[in-house]
Amino acid sequence: MSQALVLNATYEPLGVVAERRALILVLNSRAIMVEDSGTVLHFAGGQVSLPAVIRLTKFVRVPYRNRVPLSRRAIFARDGGKCVYCTAPATSIDHVVPRSRGGEHNWENVVSACHRCNHLKADRHLKDLGWRMRSLPREPSGAAWRVLGSGRADELWLPYLEPFGVQAAIA
Repeated sequence: MSQALVLNATYEPLGVVAERRALILVLNSRAIMVEDSGTVLHFAGGQVSLPAVIRLTKFVRVPYRNRVPLSRRAIFARDGGKCVYCTAPATSIDHVVPRSRGGEHNWENVVSACHRCNHLKADRHLKDLGWRMRSLPREPSGAAWRVLGSGRADELWLPYLEPFGVQAAIA
């Protein structure tokens, strides 16, 4: 089953729900369909289009969440789906300072890497290899990153996530 992006009344990304839940919110007038997913649901009385993006009709106050969960999907989204060492398509994650040498599992030490670079680097430091990263890893911030780190993102969501710091790297 596909998912739909839920926006607050102020267009701030809140989360992701199943298309069925999004349709129920729209039918109950709790949300407005902003983007159509292209999927049509047929029933005895007619047909209805399933939403890809919905906006709530009333503002929902969200508790402050200061940390974005560290996940493989969120790391790939942050690094644009490319290896930080050679810019090839990323297939794995790599610890810049290897865990076997005291490196921690946090945003500043984990990057996306292709299989080749990850295998060549193994448990060595970048200085030992003479390698450089094309960008320094840092923790992303903002509500949009919590959406990306939680599951698969749809290209239709991009215009609603870009104002909150997400580049065109979510496909």
